[in-house]
Amino acid sequence: MQKQITRFLNHLRVGKSASEQTLKAYQGDLRDFLLFLQEHCGCPQEGFEQMLQFFTAANVRKYISWLLARQYHRSSIQRKLSAVKSFTRFLCREGLMDGNPLQEVSGPKREKKLPRFLYPQDVLALLEQPDLTKPKGMRDRAWLELLYASGIRISELTGLNLGDLSLAGCQMLIRGKGNKERIVFFGKEAQTALYRYIQQGRRRIAPQIHDESAVFLSTRGNRMTSRNARYSLDKYVERLAALQHVNPHMLRHTFATHMLNGGADLRSVQELLGHSNLSTTQIYTHLTRENLKKIHDETFPR
Repeated sequence: MQKQITRFLNHLRVGKSASEQTLKAYQGDLRDFLLFLQEHCGCPQEGFEQMLQFFTAANVRKYISWLLARQYHRSSIQRKLSAVKSFTRFLCREGLMDGNPLQEVSGPKREKKLPRFLYPQDVLALLEQPDLTKPKGMRDRAWLELLYASGIRISELTGLNLGDLSLAGCQMLIRGKGNKERIVFFGKEAQTALYRYIQQGRRRIAPQIHDESAVFLSTRGNRMTSRNARYSLDKYVERLAALQHVNPHMLRHTFATHMLNGGADLRSVQELLGHSNLSTTQIYTHLTRENLKKIHDETFPR
């Protein structure tokens, strides 16, 4: 079975351009499912044909119920189910499985949670926190401005190379999920912050630079990681009593919400965010409706 899982993951890596994060998650999900079959359904630990007999709709539904009973988030259950179903589809295409017994199995409906975002005054307060007299402050101001101005993901930001940037044109080449490329734009404030960081701060941020191609560097001279960004952001948020539980992804939500509130159409925001489906972007229309309702409640006299 492990041999087929390895082949499946290689198929996702090469054929689907899946990220290493997705591959790691799917590998863990399949391992957890097999462990459940062995501990709760009597599945043997060896023998591909014998183990495959336990890939049934009944056992998968039993697995979903087991996960729900242990209070797994519905989004996590959906991902685990997606991994198992994708694996069985792969086995069917490879001729290793006759028919897909999991085709009709569906997971629990996800909770509809509106993404959290910041109001304009909170964004401005956050952007003013980095100390622009220091290289690290110049870097943090630049990436905070860029996240808010463009709506890119934190992984896309940390993967940004100098060759991807056109500062004069206020645009950049982004490689998103599935290694899909798109052109994203940013404004004058982000442009100014990037110029300042690249010209004055980047060479001074570390004694030695180990990744010359990376736009954003850690204080050790390596490419800045998502963890570096979250750590810096937490420090700035601590100074602002009005803000709590802010993470880099909230700036992406904030970008989309402010764009729609400003009159941008949904298709344009979808393109800028790199969403493959419009339905993913539509959640932000709920945010704008909530904002309009709040304004109505606060200003309408009756």
